[in-house]
Amino acid sequence: MLEHWEQELPVKGIQKITPVSGGDVNDAYRIETDGEPCFLLVQKGRAEDFYAAEIAGLKAMLEAGITAPKVLGNGQIEGDAFLLLEYLDEGAGSQWDLGHMVAKMHLEHQADDQFGFHLPHEGGDISFDNAWTDSWRKLFINERMDQLRDRIAAQGLWDDNDLQTYDKVRKIMTDNLKAHESEPSLLHGDLWAGNYMFLSDGSPALFDPSPLYGDREFDLGATTVFGGFGKDFYDAYEETYPLSEDAWVRIRFYKLYLLMVHLMKFGSVYSSSVGHTMQDILES
Repeated sequence: MLEHWEQELPVKGIQKITPVSGGDVNDAYRIETDGEPCFLLVQKGRAEDFYAAEIAGLKAMLEAGITAPKVLGNGQIEGDAFLLLEYLDEGAGSQWDLGHMVAKMHLEHQADDQFGFHLPHEGGDISFDNAWTDSWRKLFINERMDQLRDRIAAQGLWDDNDLQTYDKVRKIMTDNLKAHESEPSLLHGDLWAGNYMFLSDGSPALFDPSPLYGDREFDLGATTVFGGFGKDFYDAYEETYPLSEDAWVRIRFYKLYLLMVHLMKFGSVYSSSVGHTMQDILES
């Protein structure tokens, strides 16, 4: 396959294509060329528009002054979608700089005060339509959390007791978000430690976005799930764009969201984490 792609990709002077780590959704490759290397993502069996939202998210971040890889090409070859990106050389950097950059991204607000995005979220296992709305609560609970609940139940991963617990958690989230004034910030949408890096010059960069305009606490919830974000990150964020006093109550809602995504994708290995997080919300 790789030899054939060498003939079809919009890159000149390809010398070598090497598989690299690219997460659980895409196949990923480093392309060595006569000039600068490239980063190639491949999604088997999908049309080229599978990457449309990611491309739009990278563009939005770059326009907001956020460091991210530039898009070099996008298309489809023999039924497989591809996304060709600038290759970023990895180095070491500061959590403080990362926190400042994420806050700067969140200071970019949707001009019409709407939540959502002009393109749907396309994941390997689930999609969300991101339809524009003036209610963050409805977008998050009705269009994200309830869809996840239905998928998890359909896969036999929740029983009636789990569904009843979710209903109690849902009421807490609904009541809290009704009283909370959300602003539609530009969000990465999947801000876990695997989606940022430090470049060779020490500066932070973001990649692999699942973009939308939403409450900024949504991104911060993702940072709490798998580690990789230190005290300096949160301190720098607070200095740049202070959170409300009760923000960390809601951040647990968004931690639950990401854990439910992983429960749906990877099965019962995440059941305990989801259950503990729901109990944490109920007991708060």
